[in-house]
Amino acid sequence: MEQVDVIDGQSPVSESQGRREELKELMLQGLWKNNPSLVQVLGLCPTLAVSSTFTNALGLGLATMAVLVCSNLAVSLVRNWVPKDIRIPVYVMIIAALVTSVQLLMNAYTYGLYQALGIFIALIVTNCVIIGRAEAYASKNPPLLAAIDGFMMGLGFTLVLLVLGGLREIIGMGTLFDGAELLLGDWAKSLRIELFHADASLLLAILPPGGFIGLGLIIAGKNAINDWMGRKQRTEKAHCSVPAAGARATQL
Repeated sequence: MEQVDVIDGQSPVSESQGRREELKELMLQGLWKNNPSLVQVLGLCPTLAVSSTFTNALGLGLATMAVLVCSNLAVSLVRNWVPKDIRIPVYVMIIAALVTSVQLLMNAYTYGLYQALGIFIALIVTNCVIIGRAEAYASKNPPLLAAIDGFMMGLGFTLVLLVLGGLREIIGMGTLFDGAELLLGDWAKSLRIELFHADASLLLAILPPGGFIGLGLIIAGKNAINDWMGRKQRTEKAHCSVPAAGARATQL
């Protein structure tokens, strides 16, 4: 028989399984269980103000995701050299430098979207999602896991922005992917879809109050799904426990 080396009391197989479980948990935390917008309810200012169209939501979501990944990676790399007393100012400086870089890149390559998003690009610095992940996770974990955590949290944040932006654009203006050329170039003008013709836009959906209502409906939908899944799991456990109890009674 082949011998399997055991390191620190764990075989390579169990170690790889543990890594897969950790990656799976990071994915679930970012996309569903601990979603920045739906569970933590962080970053409401850009979420409500910018997500009036799908294109704006995608642009801000990608910018936030890039900053999250890079800031988590940078914080994890310097975590052992930064004194605890000054860690928050250092994290803010790192995030500010990254946001400035993203802002300059958007100004150079997607100027129309840069103008549409305006000050909300710079306000990524104050997004509690980014500083929160830097403090809660990146400062306590190795670089690879920190980068994956930043990507999953950023992806969860971006997906909520896209759903909210798409709904608000459809209800408010009857279109989808309007202004996609601001992010993707002139060829993306053909992506615009007019779902229905509206003589006048529904301002409630486009303005921040519509963002509050839309986000509330999305959160309510997530909570309803969680309740349904919880009831389903409890029902399955109850069905599994009944045959087991019957088998024990038969043996007695």
